[in-house]
Amino acid sequence: MVLRSRIIGCGGYLPDRIMTNDELSGLVDTTDEWITGRSGIRQRHIAAEGELTSDLAVNAAKAALKDAGISVDDIDLIVLATATPDETFPSTATRVQAKLGMTRGAAFDVQAVCTGFIYALTVADNFIRTGQAKTVLVIGAETFTRILDWKDRGTCVLFGDGAGAVILRAGEGEGSTADQGILSTHIHSDGRDHDCLYVDGGPSSTGTSGHVRMQGQEIFKKAVLRLAEVAKEALDHNGLTGADLDWLVPHQANLRIMRGTTKKLGVAEDKLIVTIDRHANTSAASIPLAIADAHGAGKFSSGDLILLEGIGGGLTWGACLLRW
Repeated sequence: MVLRSRIIGCGGYLPDRIMTNDELSGLVDTTDEWITGRSGIRQRHIAAEGELTSDLAVNAAKAALKDAGISVDDIDLIVLATATPDETFPSTATRVQAKLGMTRGAAFDVQAVCTGFIYALTVADNFIRTGQAKTVLVIGAETFTRILDWKDRGTCVLFGDGAGAVILRAGEGEGSTADQGILSTHIHSDGRDHDCLYVDGGPSSTGTSGHVRMQGQEIFKKAVLRLAEVAKEALDHNGLTGADLDWLVPHQANLRIMRGTTKKLGVAEDKLIVTIDRHANTSAASIPLAIADAHGAGKFSSGDLILLEGIGGGLTWGACLLRW
């Protein structure tokens, strides 16, 4: 028998404030047609003044706990993925821990930008596989609009705020791909691609939080290539192909990238989970938000084979193959 991480609950949270493309066109030289045609985005959610990343994370966590039918007292560990923490330190995860009333276990942050949730899921899965934790709360949460240059139409139109969470619980299995839970995770990085996507600030460099800077064409080309590679790696590792997938849940960065990946994998487009039109790119929050959205809509059935994948600044990229 082997220990396997099973998703027993998920939840999402989006701030109340919605900014449409038409509203954004009043701030920068852009149009709804330009944004939609290049990204698939029609609107994004904006955190309210005083609404912190930890606040978004707590709301998503509460929704996941409710969906799982458990209490915070059952949680052994919180792993929170974010590139927009409340403070330089301590970790935002410890703030979430306190706000949830969790007085046991441990909590820490993981930073891999848009691949952050895949990294956090990998860490949590390894804690469960080694028997160091039984029930883990994994969160992706961002207030990404706080680090945007609202005069740069190449970046400010792409991002939004939000949070998503899943709860993993240890379960026994035979180790076969027929078992429910996470089958495998695969993460990578290449620091030589730093200039493709980064923030021009930080405590040790400028003393400021800085703004997002991106080489759009470069990141587009690398994203399609790396996402297809890591997706194939996950499938090959488990002796499967794209035809075996029931659902593909990619990081919601760009609809053209997402469609390009499905073509490379030979996956039908109706198996693609899409929330970018409503959420925009919420970085580490995009995958768990998409999972919660699809689950809430009743799309996932027990036994479905699902591939999660993402790419972000660093560059970082990764994938997770699981059975629902």
